[in-house]
Amino acid sequence: MNTAAQATLSKVPEVTLVFWIIKIAATTLGETGGDSVTMTLNWGYLIGTTIFVSVLTALVVWQIAANKFHPFLYWATIVASTTFGTTMADFADRSLGIGYTGGSMLLFVCLTAVLGLWYRSQGTISVNTVTTPKVEAFYWAAITFSQTLGTALGDWLADTGGLGYEGGALVFGAGLAVIAAIYYWTNVSRVALFWAAFILTRPLGATLGDLLDKPVSHGGLDLSRPLASAVIAAFIVGCILVLPQRAGRHPGKIQTA
Repeated sequence: MNTAAQATLSKVPEVTLVFWIIKIAATTLGETGGDSVTMTLNWGYLIGTTIFVSVLTALVVWQIAANKFHPFLYWATIVASTTFGTTMADFADRSLGIGYTGGSMLLFVCLTAVLGLWYRSQGTISVNTVTTPKVEAFYWAAITFSQTLGTALGDWLADTGGLGYEGGALVFGAGLAVIAAIYYWTNVSRVALFWAAFILTRPLGATLGDLLDKPVSHGGLDLSRPLASAVIAAFIVGCILVLPQRAGRHPGKIQTA
């Protein structure tokens, strides 16, 4: 009798420095890409949200149907979630009139509810266990709400908080540095730190995107949104092609032979 522990491949990448580099770039693309549709093309927040939720839904279905980790498919889904998060947060904050504070609180409650249901169902919210359709559904719901919450937080701090886009980027960057320090020098739950960092990278990307494309009078650099989006997209593709990524792993059931 031989006993062997099977390692089951996850459908999401390992959380490494490469992951965070691409994640921040993807969130910045989500901000400039979403604004390109809603503002530059002037299609409005409702139409933009409808377009991006349709794209996101199709990509999530494709991602769940896939039998292994595909870097381009995964990051395309992340970009779709962050772009949808941009337009959805703007629609809630501005078109529905609940403001940045109300939108942030509502989205925080939604994210907490999804993570709570996920934990109650699986006993963990670790991304290393994303190997089944049910867990993937929880994962992408949490990802989408965290992206949308991040957008609302970025706008809230930059506008309502009065820090501007540069100040907001510095605050969220400092927050991520604190999380990194906690990760390396304490034994705080790695799962909790992952979700905290994932949420904070979204407003960092949002404020960086706003810094690129907002008018100079509003504290931005007034760059072309479509051009900025194209450059960021090319950077993401380059990272996926050049920087190594592999699927995360978690221990499977022990089997006997």
